[in-house]
Amino acid sequence: MTLGNDLASRVRSIGRGFAVTAAIGTAAATAATGYGLWEKNQFELREETLPVLPPGFGPFRILHLSDIHFVPGQDRKARWLSSLAELRPDLVVNTGDNLSHANAVAPLVAALRPLMEFPGVFVPGSNDYFGPRFKNPASYFQGPSVQRKDPEKLDWARLRSEFGMSGWVDLTNRCQSLVLKGIRFDFSGVDDPHLRLERYAGWPRGTKGRDADPHLRVAVAHAPYQRVLDHFTEDGADLLLAGHTHGGQICIPGFGALVTNCDLPTWRARGLHAWEVNGRTTPVNVSGGIGTSRFAPVRIACRPEAVLLTLTARA
Repeated sequence: MTLGNDLASRVRSIGRGFAVTAAIGTAAATAATGYGLWEKNQFELREETLPVLPPGFGPFRILHLSDIHFVPGQDRKARWLSSLAELRPDLVVNTGDNLSHANAVAPLVAALRPLMEFPGVFVPGSNDYFGPRFKNPASYFQGPSVQRKDPEKLDWARLRSEFGMSGWVDLTNRCQSLVLKGIRFDFSGVDDPHLRLERYAGWPRGTKGRDADPHLRVAVAHAPYQRVLDHFTEDGADLLLAGHTHGGQICIPGFGALVTNCDLPTWRARGLHAWEVNGRTTPVNVSGGIGTSRFAPVRIACRPEAVLLTLTARA
């Protein structure tokens, strides 16, 4: 074999190697996408127990919903949401990003109607105000996503009205007290920190000097940016509920989330954790969320979840 023929043979061999590698990569990507499409509908209930109530009270059950990102036609998700009413929670907390389509309000309200029979509070996320747009998934590694110009406006006003007419309390930059099962719950909520819309309302007036009465301070936000967690922890919150991260959405088994779409550390992308600042500690529950953007409808190693928090008495 001449030198020229040998070189040509080597080139052909390398080319075949690249072709095989590319084929394997394409097959793996196809398989991962197929799995992700399946996993996004494998809804789970995560259960946590937290001893934060005054002595002699409890249990008290909070159903935490977040990041539903509803799209018309998601019948399986709708049935699962409706079925959560069978848990008969003492309180429903909705931490935003309910919508992912301009026509989603009516079917979402129908799905949540059974849960609206229970007391509830809510705050919005960016995908309650504006519809999602396609973006390169790799852009999330460059930092939190940025709102584009001229976004599609969603009918948040209608959804907020539906929630309000059911009796759910709007905590958008507001505070309010509710007495539930003999305990005064002092709520303080903010508009979406991802859009930098948060304005702190403090705790409800009339509660100062009443700490001897059985009470619990609960802070509610959509996106768990560190500045928000710091503020509420320093301000004496007993519990903080948030969502936004989707738990990372696409995770590596055995490692976890790669991104959080905010400045929260990736190991805190979902779950119940203690947030510490200046000598104070607040338990924070970050929901892994129920849905996805309709332009990235996959989950890998990160199943969609609702969270049932059972609050018990402090020791």
